Order: sequence, then C-alpha cells, then structure tokens
Amino acid sequence: MQGVGFCLFDTAIGPCGIAWGERGIVAIQLPERTPAQTRARLMRGCPGARSLPPSISVQRAIDAIVALMRGEAIDLSFVELDMERVPAFNRRVYEVARTIPPGATLTYGDIANRMDARGQARAVGQALGRNPFPIVVPCHRVVAAGGRLGGFSAPGGTATKQRLLAIEGARAPAARATFLPL
Repeated sequence: MQGVGFCLFDTAIGPCGIAWGERGIVAIQLPERTPAQTRARLMRGCPGARSLPPSISVQRAIDAIVALMRGEAIDLSFVELDMERVPAFNRRVYEVARTIPPGATLTYGDIANRMDARGQARAVGQALGRNPFPIVVPCHRVVAAGGRLGGFSAPGGTATKQRLLAIEGARAPAARATFLPL
C-alpha cells in the first residue's frame, strides 16, 4: 500500500498495531503471541506500509484505544477510517456496530434489522469476521442470539472477545461460540 504508515503500541491486552494513510486508519491489528507476529500480520494486510511515527490524529486514536482497553468508557466515533477497500454491505455493518457504546452489546440479527436487512444475521457475522478495524469498529460487542457469545476472528478467538467485553464492563454471554475465520 503506497503512502501507508504503521506502528505498534502497547495496550492492556498486549501490543496492537495500527496502519494509516491520507484518508484515515486503514487497519488495526489486535495482539498476536509476540510483537513480531503482530507486526507481520498487520503487514500482510498492508503490504508496503512503512514504520513511521504516528501523526497527531493517529496518536489521538491510539491514546483512545489504550484508554478503552484500560477500562475507560471512551467513544471512538471520532476516529477517521479509510473504508475505500471495504465492500458497501460491510461498511453499513461497521457503521451500525460503531454506534454500540462500551459495556453494551447487540446481536448479529439486531445489526441486520437496524440496516433494514432482516434475515441477514449470517452476512453481518461474515462482515464482522473481516473487520479490518477491531476495537474502533467494536465487533467484540456483537453477540449471537439466545445469549451465546458468537464468533470472533481476532487472535485468541472468543477468549479475547470475552476479555474485551469484561474490560468494558459488559455482561459477556455464555462461551458456547463458533470461530469466524478471516
């Protein structure tokens, strides 16, 4: 990706990565087992990105993500996302997901209904499984119907999802979950 910068930053759940371009954040990477693995996974999604110091707006986003993962009820709606490479349906899913406040959850079906796409809960789950902006697009706040946790495609799977919900003070559903691959 031409003109894309990236950096790693420490959070309460481990080192995360962020990549950005002229139009905003292009990717966020949750922690892998090591910082090198986090960096490598971020680079797979952003080939050609260069390690750079974050701009002021990217640093604001990093600071807010760190605070959220520390348990502060931070609103990340100010973070500019570059969704140029995101399909239209997924954009709509992400826009609805971004309205879920810390400590709250919606089901996949709730999101489909809010998009006026009744019966598309599975498609919502697939879109969230491809979310390049975890935390900023809080896919961890989307759960399955019937009080189940649902899937989570980030490293650590549903254990990471439960941890993020717990940090935010959300009542995490039961851990009967499926894994949504990337």
